Amino acid sequence: MHREFLALSFGFATLILAAQQGHAGSPACGARNVIVEQLGARYHESRRAIGLAADNSVLEIFASKDSGSFTILVTLPDGRTCLLASGENFETLADPLPAAGKGI
Repeated sequence: MHREFLALSFGFATLILAAQQGHAGSPACGARNVIVEQLGARYHESRRAIGLAADNSVLEIFASKDSGSFTILVTLPDGRTCLLASGENFETLADPLPAAGKGI
């Protein structure tokens, strides 16, 4: 379940990024170190999950244990880090992962 949720989250985040890049406006992007520092300082968020997308983009989920706020970032192969989504009521799930080779 946790792996399915994480895979689904990464898929949605990729779709969101693709949709935003297709419009005249672009997602908020900047230097990763500055964005991560601001997430920690302003929202007390730290990295909770990370994954590698098919296009070699790195997707990260930051969240705060205390407030439940979360932010989804993607770092593109060219080095830009962009904000994909943010919200509230983040929960960490402890569902067991399937055995290797068993699929999602």
